[in-house]
Amino acid sequence: MNSAIAHYWEQADAMGHLVGWLLLLMSVLSWTLILMKAWSFWRIRKAAPALRNFWRAPSLADALSSLRQADQSKVFISLADAAHAASDTAQRSATLSANAGLSEILTRSLRQELQGLTVKLETGLSFLASVGATAPFVGLLGTVWGIYRALTAISSNGVVQIDQLAGPVGEALIMTALGLLVAIPAVLAYNGFNRINRITLAELDGFAFDLHAHMSKS
Repeated sequence: MNSAIAHYWEQADAMGHLVGWLLLLMSVLSWTLILMKAWSFWRIRKAAPALRNFWRAPSLADALSSLRQADQSKVFISLADAAHAASDTAQRSATLSANAGLSEILTRSLRQELQGLTVKLETGLSFLASVGATAPFVGLLGTVWGIYRALTAISSNGVVQIDQLAGPVGEALIMTALGLLVAIPAVLAYNGFNRINRITLAELDGFAFDLHAHMSKS
């Protein structure tokens, strides 16, 4: 197969090379993103059990300290810090928030923090989805162009035989296979990350609700 790819690459024109480089770029970027998101989500899921220990701490300061040590990705602790800061400054605010109740201030602060965390968690997922959706068609474009050039070159000889056609067409089909090789990991990673993302956002939503209930009574 390597020899077939090398032979196709030698025979390809600028369009064929452009498609090949584009697939390579998509593959490198998607794998880089996959590894980065996998590392990030691994750290997030590793810190998730610390949420149960948060409410077992003897004081809020101890709970925040314990969660801060466990949450290296700073996802869960940022939500707790936002709630703590909102509760701590609610009585000392000289802004429009001073006219609002503690519950409203907590709701606003937690909502804004959740929005920021949602953007952070979903960063890069759209790119993986786009690669998974478009890479097969980019490879197909390379195949169609390669077959067109092969047929044009063979027809110029005046006589078309099956053995003359099989080689160039088979080599052109490699581009479709390469497009699938780029798309499949991106699709699988997107589906896996999307599931982890939903679980994490559900935990963050529940944690925000618990923080609101606790801080409102403080």
